[in-house]
Amino acid sequence: MSDDGRSEERRSAEGQPAEKRESDGRSALVENIAVALLAITAVLTAWSGFEASKWSGEMSISFSRASTQRIEATREATRAEAARAVDLQVFGIWLEATAENNRPLEEFARERFTDHFAPAFDEWLEARPLRNPDAPRSPFALDSYVPPGEVEAAQADARADEYFADALADNRRGDNYTLLTVLFALVLFFGALSNRFGSPRKSWLILAGAVVLLLVGTGFLIAFPKII
Repeated sequence: MSDDGRSEERRSAEGQPAEKRESDGRSALVENIAVALLAITAVLTAWSGFEASKWSGEMSISFSRASTQRIEATREATRAEAARAVDLQVFGIWLEATAENNRPLEEFARERFTDHFAPAFDEWLEARPLRNPDAPRSPFALDSYVPPGEVEAAQADARADEYFADALADNRRGDNYTLLTVLFALVLFFGALSNRFGSPRKSWLILAGAVVLLLVGTGFLIAFPKII
């Protein structure tokens, strides 16, 4: 371009009203802030999506562990029921022998009491159940009777409850990050909309709203637990 052309453009720009130059400057400032806002929000949105995905994975793992412990609890409970059934059968033989005053059969049954049933049986006999109306109705009603597998089943159930509670907490955390991505999507929407208005006042108002939403979302992002 010739020197005459550049001089003419310079004179034309200098001849513009001050209000017009000020308006163009504000528009450029709004656009620059909006670009920076969009860039920051895009990064935070990606990070929120990453955290939501990680917490979803943790939820699945916890649910799987809870299911495994439920299966373990069922297996141990079945073992306890089988042991209880054997004790019931032998105890029934002892009761029958005692009622018939059959000493050999009574001793035969007592010798076959299991290690976990014998202490409860002795405690029950000490309570004199045939004479004492307040005595326990059977050895199986005593706290000292604990068939194998009963404690293990209760422990596995407790672990399953813990894992299930962890899974629900992980699901809630993942949902929080998903909602956060929605909030950041609003920031992107308003940030992109801010420079679409002819009125500088409206542009600044929309941009200010986007900044407020970004600050709120960033606060939540900092406060939420994270998996790196």
